[in-house]
Amino acid sequence: MAKLTRREFLGRSAAASVSASALAGGLAPIAGTAQASRKGIAPSDRLRVALIGSGGQGQADFSAFLRIPEVDPVAAADVDDARIAEGIKLASAARGKSIDGTRDFRRILERKDVDAVIVGTPDHWHALATILACQAGKDVYVEKPLATSIEEGRAMVAAARRYGRVVQVGTQQRSAKHFGDAVAFVQSGKLGRIRMARAWAYLDWKTALGRPADCPVPSGVDYDMWLGPAPRRPFNPMRFHHNFRWFWDYSGGLATDWGAHMIDVVMWAMREEPKGAMAVGGNYGFPDDIRETPDTQQSVIEFPSFSLVWEHMIGCGVGPWQREHGCEFHGENGILIVDRGGWEVYSETDQVKQPQRAFRMMAMPRQGSSGDYHAAHIRDFVDAVKTRKPPVAEVEIGHKSVTACHLGNIAVRLKRYVAWDAANERIPGDAEAQALVGRTYRPPWALPK
Repeated sequence: MAKLTRREFLGRSAAASVSASALAGGLAPIAGTAQASRKGIAPSDRLRVALIGSGGQGQADFSAFLRIPEVDPVAAADVDDARIAEGIKLASAARGKSIDGTRDFRRILERKDVDAVIVGTPDHWHALATILACQAGKDVYVEKPLATSIEEGRAMVAAARRYGRVVQVGTQQRSAKHFGDAVAFVQSGKLGRIRMARAWAYLDWKTALGRPADCPVPSGVDYDMWLGPAPRRPFNPMRFHHNFRWFWDYSGGLATDWGAHMIDVVMWAMREEPKGAMAVGGNYGFPDDIRETPDTQQSVIEFPSFSLVWEHMIGCGVGPWQREHGCEFHGENGILIVDRGGWEVYSETDQVKQPQRAFRMMAMPRQGSSGDYHAAHIRDFVDAVKTRKPPVAEVEIGHKSVTACHLGNIAVRLKRYVAWDAANERIPGDAEAQALVGRTYRPPWALPK
């Protein structure tokens, strides 16, 4: 394909993005199919929703659901009484009604007055909570990353199919117009052949965890239930709540936490599945921390027609030109960069010749963000529940994207390349690596097949 000149690039305008101001206004109702007030909504059009996991992200999701007029809150579950109270408080503030609370989410799944659940638990609970909800006839909005292993993700897809449930993954970029516009530009061929993509997360604001001593379980916490299928460990405050994501028992670190977002965008645009991965990394920023997952990691994920480089760093400053997280596509004709703030294109044909100014010229002016796409993503789920059409981040999409993240993690843990048979979802000829495709559950918990 012939290279485009800067003039040709500039002649191609992007579609107008949704104004953020149009979605502003605190807890204003989210627009959608039901525009009437709650009193005017027919009972058959209402969606009765319960929250499972009332931590920070679960509360954010619940708040967004409560802005949708036809959503009726029913209950909140968490292993921590203080967090149950927060979920109840949200419903009371938004709707002026009291909802039930429980430490055991299975009590929610037994209820006939629950149509859908939000799974905002730590990652190691995503698979069980989602599968059991599907078995109970509930639709599911589950936070990313979909699961802590590839095997769990496949079981979640199978459950959604077997029980005919709508399952949306919380990769909200899929509902962002500016991300969709950037993906369309990549797929248009205007960048030419793409041989490499990059995705990253640089969290310079993250600090050390330290190495605190184990201690008694806080009052009001069912710690055995919090551990669930994970191995039994003494209670440690730095393994609990938000910090769960830095331990292999419960998560895949930043590679799945943010990789589930940005690698998903790359796979959305490129429409290929991985065929292998290699990676390096370690705890170089905070070597004395209790953290297990790497604070610094580079994964090279191999696809049929391109390679994807994933990078992350925790607690390390980046240059003023670098976004905190995003992805970019390197084509023959230019480079497209997209993040949560917008996207732009740089033309390789217009690279400044002076070595001291070897920056690329902007060939597509920056297109801004598309407003509150977290709210739009939840609105999409509610509409999918009503129509029974697939949501934009349907469970198999989330499964395939996080599979690429998991392959990078398997490679970094084994310190070698791992091949991937995407058709059969196996690492062929490598029993040690294949063992990391799944995970062992602590009895009496078992992954439903």
